[in-house]
Amino acid sequence: MQYSLQGAMTALITPFKNGKLDEVQYAKLIERQIKNNIDVVVPVGTTGESATLNHEEHRRCIEIAVDVCAKSNVKVLAGAGSNATHEAIDLAKFAQSHGAHAILSVTPYYNKPTQEGLFLHYQAIANSVEIPVLLYNVPGRTGCDLLPDTIFRLFDACQNIFGVKEATGSIDRCVDLLAHQPNLSVFSGEDAINYPILSNGGSGVISVTSNILPDQIAELTHLALKGDYHGAKAINDSLYEINKILFCESNPIPIKAAMYIAGLIDTLEYRLPLCAPTPANMKRIENTLKKYTIKGF
Repeated sequence: MQYSLQGAMTALITPFKNGKLDEVQYAKLIERQIKNNIDVVVPVGTTGESATLNHEEHRRCIEIAVDVCAKSNVKVLAGAGSNATHEAIDLAKFAQSHGAHAILSVTPYYNKPTQEGLFLHYQAIANSVEIPVLLYNVPGRTGCDLLPDTIFRLFDACQNIFGVKEATGSIDRCVDLLAHQPNLSVFSGEDAINYPILSNGGSGVISVTSNILPDQIAELTHLALKGDYHGAKAINDSLYEINKILFCESNPIPIKAAMYIAGLIDTLEYRLPLCAPTPANMKRIENTLKKYTIKGF
């Protein structure tokens, strides 16, 4: 089965105010993404601090994203992962019932399943819903690596598993995946290498940087998908400095700080154990932002 989910996608931050989800600001941030040509928004992934949201907040973020995007052609790829399969299934079913176009499901963290356990985990999730399922491999965060052979098994076994968000940081891994299964949709999960992944046949990017520069990430992605690799590389090169500074501390610490400095969020709040960047890094982020044109609301 072929799915049309591709292009420039934003791994949305989750804004807080006085310790609670700032629903009004969240909707405004999504509207800004729509205005700046992003194809898909991704609520409650790693960048959305999903690990520290309660279940009610997680569901509410999905609801808001679906409601805001309903007025546009922008799709919602809802974060719906967990280290417990039954919880991941519950989130997947919720996302489907509330109109999400697809789900993004991170590998189970902490419990270190085997490859067979990963296969059974994702098979159970995929079989519980009808909407498309995108695998999410980020071993640096989860301590768990979804290997190519397991991805190929899942792609063959589950009709609605259509691809993977590749966040190992390895170009070799992306080449391996597409060389052996060219129908697999591979999405860049690391902004610094968006262009190399797209030029290797990637279907799009799931970007942190596009929270603050959605127009430029959208243009880069759309140029590459049209075959204008020269133009796409030029944008990727110009974004190198901001892509790197946004990972000077654990994501999403720097991107939230950048958005606060740029006036895109009213308060700089995180959920512990995440906290504000060091004063030195805050200054580095501020100095880097001066080199870019950031569109407001």
